[in-house]
Amino acid sequence: MAGGLIPHFANDKGAERIFIGVKEFNCMGARAPFDHPHVYLDMGQDSQILCPYCSTLFVHDPRLAETESDPKGSLVSDAA
Repeated sequence: MAGGLIPHFANDKGAERIFIGVKEFNCMGARAPFDHPHVYLDMGQDSQILCPYCSTLFVHDPRLAETESDPKGSLVSDAA
């Protein structure tokens, strides 16, 4: 992610796990006003990581683009 913006993901649907196409990102829980502190997560060599705030399991899926998620709509395009 060096040199680019870090994508933010939100779990508005309360999904147990979210499949994403990146390994470095910010989790914000749900969208405001129900968000938690925006926490930077880096999977490193692993293929999944658990958010310490909301317990959402994020799973890297290399078939997804950096702007895709499953369930759809988890990427937050207007996050600061």
